[in-house]
Amino acid sequence: MSTSAPTSTTVTNLGVAMFTVADQDAALAFYTEKLGWELRGDTRFGENGENRWIEVAPPGSTARLALNPPMGGQPGGGGIGVETPDVRAEHARLSQIGGVDLDDVMEGYGAPTLFMMRDLDGNSIAVVQV
Repeated sequence: MSTSAPTSTTVTNLGVAMFTVADQDAALAFYTEKLGWELRGDTRFGENGENRWIEVAPPGSTARLALNPPMGGQPGGGGIGVETPDVRAEHARLSQIGGVDLDDVMEGYGAPTLFMMRDLDGNSIAVVQV
């Protein structure tokens, strides 16, 4: 074990969160068509292009969400939080679209107003009022 003094990190930003998904095309359609997010990148890689790196994000966001196939496990089980100035309007918009697994809006008890939703693989997204 080293006893040297710790150095400062060179990390300056949390830029990409990652969800594991069973079907990248279905996940891409869910995030872009249902949630209205933007496709930020769709790149093939590997010796024969057998792998794919997909990134989506809400319009205007600097952070991105990568939609990756599972690496040895089951898809799903991740969670992120996204922010909106109007939780109720976003909940109403998604409810009207349909096909999105939404919980009711929660408020009170010292926590911000929010609702939870899940993607096709059970990854959780907290939509929080800012």
